[in-house]
Amino acid sequence: MTPNTVMNLATSALELTLMLSAPLLLAALVTGVIVGAFQAATQINEMTLSFIPKLLAVSLVAALTGPWMLRTMVNFTHELIVSIPQMLN
Repeated sequence: MTPNTVMNLATSALELTLMLSAPLLLAALVTGVIVGAFQAATQINEMTLSFIPKLLAVSLVAALTGPWMLRTMVNFTHELIVSIPQMLN
């Protein structure tokens, strides 16, 4: 296994991590900005008002993108396992 192979695997793994976490993080970000603007406009500073909508938005996005995330991870893992003999030579 060459250092190039290790770096390619690490790069692929980090790209996959970014691609899989992006929908959840973006949902939390957008929801947080909307709730923050609402709280600033109404001067309501309730902690659950910011937490519950984020939790619901992230749960909804996870439910919608879950099959795609799982399929993507299984494909990456399958390709990684299949390429083990090539890496060892």
